[in-house]
Amino acid sequence: MFVLLVVLIVVLLGLGFLHPLWWVAAAVLLFGLSRYGRERRGGWIRGDRSDDLGDYRDYRERRDRQDRWDRRYNRQNRARWRRDDRRDDNRRG
Repeated sequence: MFVLLVVLIVVLLGLGFLHPLWWVAAAVLLFGLSRYGRERRGGWIRGDRSDDLGDYRDYRERRDRQDRWDRRYNRQNRARWRRDDRRDDNRRG
């Protein structure tokens, strides 16, 4: 697929000598390749910068998992914590 796109771009650049509109089409294809590339996380042309997005996604997934875990844990033990707090308040005063 990649080879076909490269061949198409080269052909469009060649046809651009006949009519400049073909150069515009080639530029749009090059922009699309550089912007979206082979992977969803960024283009292969971008190099190592696409890993920054992956690191942030990993961080966000860990944060969301931790938030879900905290909410679940809080819900399960909320009654016990309130009971313990009441006992502590009764002991103090």
